[in-house]
Amino acid sequence: MAERAGGKKTNDGTITLAELATLLKLTKGTVSAVLNDSPYARSIPQHTKDRIKAAAQEFNYQPNFFARTLRKKRTFTIGVIAEEIGDPYGGMVISGIEKTLSLHKYFFLTGIHRHDPRLLQQYFDILLVRGVEGIITVDTMLKKTPALPTVAVAGHCLLDGVTNIVLDHDKAAELAMTHLHEFGHREIAVIRGQIFSSDSQERWNSIQKYANELGVPVREDATVQLMTDDPSPQQGYLVTKELLHRNSRFTALFAYNDISSIGAIRAIRESGLRVPEDISVIGFDDIREAAYHMPSITTVRQPLRKMGSIAAQTVIERIEGSENYPSQVAIEPELVVRESTGPARTSRRFAAIA
Repeated sequence: MAERAGGKKTNDGTITLAELATLLKLTKGTVSAVLNDSPYARSIPQHTKDRIKAAAQEFNYQPNFFARTLRKKRTFTIGVIAEEIGDPYGGMVISGIEKTLSLHKYFFLTGIHRHDPRLLQQYFDILLVRGVEGIITVDTMLKKTPALPTVAVAGHCLLDGVTNIVLDHDKAAELAMTHLHEFGHREIAVIRGQIFSSDSQERWNSIQKYANELGVPVREDATVQLMTDDPSPQQGYLVTKELLHRNSRFTALFAYNDISSIGAIRAIRESGLRVPEDISVIGFDDIREAAYHMPSITTVRQPLRKMGSIAAQTVIERIEGSENYPSQVAIEPELVVRESTGPARTSRRFAAIA
């Protein structure tokens, strides 16, 4: 139990703002300004700030959230709408969002729409009723301008009032296709993303662009597409089995994401081929599992936590008065070379086809 000013102890181990101020021999306003990081706190000496924060931690001071919202007539709450929360992609983005919102003492409410337009609209309506001050969407295609400041991660719809946080897909495709080309790959297969995934068309356009520039256009018979919203490797496994059954000639496979590349590698190995000796595989995202898979997966890294953090910072700045905000923030990708790619060779599979 914490001991309050005057020697009293409490059952719940907490201390009030007034009691903390008395203990420190400071005014309530000074203590409140420091703990709420208000503009007034800038004029308070750093040693006083440090003393206040140390005492608050020692005596387990818990700010009254409801008092704060009533005083400022705000909810300090953000709505986060995502396609999926349990998949590695969405999980890493939301992790970045949560960290930044927490630093700024904001809360968030989450809605999962699974690309159902009716469910998406219901979540927008519910979040508005709950009093959120801004919206962050993840892998969500917006059709109209929301009523609140909105930031879209992997958003590709230019709408008034929306800031899109997007990866530079041209650069990503250039990095991946050049890497395979330098290894001697001239016949490259592609697993395309689901039509409802917001990055899918942009990524496919960029892959085609750089494949053509390198003189290795992707053939139609060497292309397959993910179809469902299953976040497991199963989809990549099934479409790669289909690709192999076509007897299409290819020495490398560029998968839409790391999850599908894991399934693709399983399908390739089940067919009696090796990765990367017979077929190189490159993924996308650089999720945690990519580095620990056998073989470890070469991938195009998009900094998902950073993208979530930028989204959170941007929506806070807009809520708190920033009138100048970009319509788009482009994020640079990075190629991470691991074990799943290697030099092109005439594989045993090609010999069988010939």
